[in-house]
Amino acid sequence: MVHPQISLQARIFFAMILLVLVASVLIAGVTIYQYREQSNRYHQQRLERKESQLQTSIDYILTQTPYETEEVFLDSIFAETIFQIADVQNINFRVYNLSGKLINSTQFPLESDATQISEQVLSRLKLSTEGHFIERKSIEGEQYRSSYSYIFANNQSPIGILNLPYYDDDSLSSMELKNFLIRLVQVYLLMLTIAILLAYAVVKYITQFLETISEKITLTDFNKTNEKITVSGAGKEITNLIQAYNNMVDQLQDSAVKLAKGEREQAWREMAKQVAHEIQNPLTPMRLSVQSFERNFNLNDSDATQKIADFSNTLIQQIDTMSTIASAFSTFAEMPAQKSETIEVVEITRLALDIFKEKNIHFHTSSKKVFVELDRTHLIRIINNLVKNAVQACQEVKEAKIQVELTQKNNWVCIAVTDNGIGIKDSESHKIFEPNFTTKSSGMGLGLGMVKNIVHSCGGTIDFSSIPNEKTSFKVCFPIKLMNV
Repeated sequence: MVHPQISLQARIFFAMILLVLVASVLIAGVTIYQYREQSNRYHQQRLERKESQLQTSIDYILTQTPYETEEVFLDSIFAETIFQIADVQNINFRVYNLSGKLINSTQFPLESDATQISEQVLSRLKLSTEGHFIERKSIEGEQYRSSYSYIFANNQSPIGILNLPYYDDDSLSSMELKNFLIRLVQVYLLMLTIAILLAYAVVKYITQFLETISEKITLTDFNKTNEKITVSGAGKEITNLIQAYNNMVDQLQDSAVKLAKGEREQAWREMAKQVAHEIQNPLTPMRLSVQSFERNFNLNDSDATQKIADFSNTLIQQIDTMSTIASAFSTFAEMPAQKSETIEVVEITRLALDIFKEKNIHFHTSSKKVFVELDRTHLIRIINNLVKNAVQACQEVKEAKIQVELTQKNNWVCIAVTDNGIGIKDSESHKIFEPNFTTKSSGMGLGLGMVKNIVHSCGGTIDFSSIPNEKTSFKVCFPIKLMNV
């Protein structure tokens, strides 16, 4: 499965927006945490202050009581004074004996678990080095703290346990936190809007240079002169990238010039080899004929005149062959001159096919008249060459079929020549338009190369497809000239 690629512009844009959102969430989280910690410290310190004030009042009562400051007199000591302390301190508290049993309390009614301190709390209180322990618990969603500390007699020995219940009233801080978060959200919505606009502007600024480079790279072609990129105001990295592209364009141009020069030199070397080879073919029988004639000719021979005539005909035939070779190479070497004229393709195609006498050539078209800007002679030469190749490809086929079809599509006219001959092997398909390549036992392989030159010089296209021993099709296309009605 191919996943769609996300553009760099979208990645940068969403990264900047995500950064703002993450920052807002982190700040909100830190704020909530800070408020909770601050509230916890506030309640902790407030509970400790209340407990310290309460312990001071109890110590004063113990110094003034007529009873012995022992555990067994706790009920008597705090029978009345516990309510006086509660009124003065404006708090509720409880007094337990050392075993955790409730002695007296200013808070009524009591919870079911308030009459006895749990063993867990007692053990934690005993293990505390400061003789002090705070229990935290949640009741029906409300947070409570409960402070436990020893009541010491004048001789600093514990005689009881003081319990100070405390309710964490966070209503004020929660309201402040809520109001602060509302303001924070409003500020961050404004910041998010600004960030979106700023991110869009920054992304467009950054990626405009990359888009320019991308367009230039897409249009870069080895076979044409490529334009360099000139921009102003780009950053150091983009400038380095543009400089690298411009250097590549210079190197590509140099390479193209060197390659074109090398290809031309190689083409002419191959052409020279082909010319030498083709001319050598008729020269050899000419040399043999002259030598044979020199050895065997006798002036007194009664057939001397006939032999001279036969010898002359042989030489003339070989000379004609050499002349044909020279004309073919001359025709290929010269780029066909384009004679600008408006021609009607359907009619000329029919006329070009009339010179072929083969009955297996069939022409089909649904178009009545199609006009193109093209040299009439060039079009005839193209059709003749393609059809001639098709005829030669079908020489060994029992039921040869050659189809010539003319079609129109998207302001283009195409002529396809299809045959059921021997076809073109896959290993030879890349050489089919080379000037010295041929699949036939005779000929110089210049026809398709010449056709390609003519088609390209006229602004057209040529391609082919082939299935060996089944079907081969060559198609040439030219832009249609729209006629004013």
